[in-house]
Amino acid sequence: MFNDVYDVIVVGAGHAGSEAAAAAANMGSKTLLITMNLQNIAQMSCNPAMGGIAKGQIVREIDALGGYSGIVSDTSAIQFKMLNKSKGPAMWSPRVQSDRMRFAEDWRLLLEGTPNLDFYQDMVSSLIVENHKVVGVKTALGIEVKAKSVVLTNGTFLNGLIHIGDKNFGGGRAGERAATGITEQLVNLGFESGRMKTGTPPRVDGRSLDYSKMVEQPGDEIPQKFSYLDTTSSLKEQRSCHMTHTSEIVHDLLREGFDRSPMFNGRIKSVGPRYCPSIEDKINRFADKNSHQLFVEPEGWNTCEVYVNGFSTSLPEDVQFKALKSVVGFENVKFFRPGYAIEYDYFQPTQLKHTLETKLIEGLYFAGQINGTTGYEEAASQGLMAGINASSKVKEEEAFTLQRDEAYIGVLIDDLITKGTEEPYRMFTSRAEYRTLLRQDNADFRLTPKGYKLGLASEKRLKRMEEKESKSNGFVQFFRDTSIKPEEANPVLESKKSSPVKQQDKMFKLFARPNITIDDVRKFESVETYIQTNDLDMEVLEQTEIQVKYSGYIEKERNNADKLNRLENLKIPAGFDYTKLKSMSIEARQKLGKIQPVTISQASRISGVSPNDVSVLLVYLGR
Repeated sequence: MFNDVYDVIVVGAGHAGSEAAAAAANMGSKTLLITMNLQNIAQMSCNPAMGGIAKGQIVREIDALGGYSGIVSDTSAIQFKMLNKSKGPAMWSPRVQSDRMRFAEDWRLLLEGTPNLDFYQDMVSSLIVENHKVVGVKTALGIEVKAKSVVLTNGTFLNGLIHIGDKNFGGGRAGERAATGITEQLVNLGFESGRMKTGTPPRVDGRSLDYSKMVEQPGDEIPQKFSYLDTTSSLKEQRSCHMTHTSEIVHDLLREGFDRSPMFNGRIKSVGPRYCPSIEDKINRFADKNSHQLFVEPEGWNTCEVYVNGFSTSLPEDVQFKALKSVVGFENVKFFRPGYAIEYDYFQPTQLKHTLETKLIEGLYFAGQINGTTGYEEAASQGLMAGINASSKVKEEEAFTLQRDEAYIGVLIDDLITKGTEEPYRMFTSRAEYRTLLRQDNADFRLTPKGYKLGLASEKRLKRMEEKESKSNGFVQFFRDTSIKPEEANPVLESKKSSPVKQQDKMFKLFARPNITIDDVRKFESVETYIQTNDLDMEVLEQTEIQVKYSGYIEKERNNADKLNRLENLKIPAGFDYTKLKSMSIEARQKLGKIQPVTISQASRISGVSPNDVSVLLVYLGR
């Protein structure tokens, strides 16, 4: 059946697998995507949404590099929100509610339209490894497929175990079987594995809810979009979400089932995501709070299925039902399916290189929840990077990595492989020390030239980015060069309760004031004329405003990043023997030996490695 040797085989077609397959194929590698069910490509297993705080930045980065997640998020969106608008631009994070069915369909059609990509439906039960090098995979049907590299994106399927109250059964998602065989083989090959848990809320019938008792949560008045390409457009109409809340009565009803909860009776031993706790976890940990918010999210344009965000649970289904019936607006609720928890295998990501290739087996890459992360966006970005690097390796091109000051994707991967994780890892803006540089609005400036160089981002993307960059730089320069007289400036300043000027001054200075916005300076005739003459769109205007208002902060952060990058350039020889550094602490020697950092900068970020240990290493390397 498979006589050809593939360049890249991707195992699993969730968010990570889909991006990995698209990246490898678009870079010209002969790629095979194997998954257990081809009807479930890029399935949104949990909430029907993309983006959110720091996650929206990742989706824009994927798009800027030439990935597909941003495009699909736009084509399947039912609502758009820019979160954190009240804060500075480093915090602005785009988010969409998605049409779950359309999302999966759009992904599938994009993949089917990608040259060099084949599909096959089967379960991969083992890898074919020769001399510490992967040479293919073997499926449950006993079919062997040869390949030069393999990307594993098995998500929650590796020995997946679903829990609902005191019942549990094997599965990787509701109604789908678990994948077996791979973990055991990898452990035999010397990999360290662990267990993690995640959960999902009940899905309910929207027709049985009383929305008049809830608070409506509409999308933005002027919605934006994710993709930098002009092939997608922002929404003209949107579907609202709704908000309600639990109460003491709901909490008491839930507590009744705690003795049958797998979380509390010891059935679930693994750690769940800290920032997405189950409802039973919330009322147990935050016993002083008598109510928690619930967000009622539609699953699509036309379906009546609804996702109850904030009510993730693995309690018995009768307890879930009884408690949810006592929530305001849910008095007559009908269930589509109860919530459940799922336990699955993951592999400690310190066993990977920056390229996401494993240190033990050449040509084998891990991406997504197998690395201990949680979230579609985190998974998709790892898939993209693993797909790029698997393709580059086969073609004998140089590896592609991103630094911490270049992208949130760089922060994510560096955190994983340098620090490892004992709980499902989620991205936040606070994890990035250079978040002023890593904004959602400039992901194209940061990454599209890199994506174009790889052969992923099209020329169209590059030209669009260059046009936006030159127009926004030109407009910033216009504000630096153009003066304005008091008689024109003061009426606008006074209307915003900003102190008037006594003499002619540069517009840049006025625009930099915190309470003066682009809409205010547009009232100056020369500004509006410049905008119309140069045909500037909203993206350029936003970019210009950020560059004017935050130029000092951006410059300061850039200088800090450059200082640190000097350490990034100090390479540590491969296979360096740390045992001979006797003046270094034992903990540092052990951890450095295990993780084998590539640069001094990475070594300094390992927990347990002190500044003194770094100094010892620098002296030894003759620095």
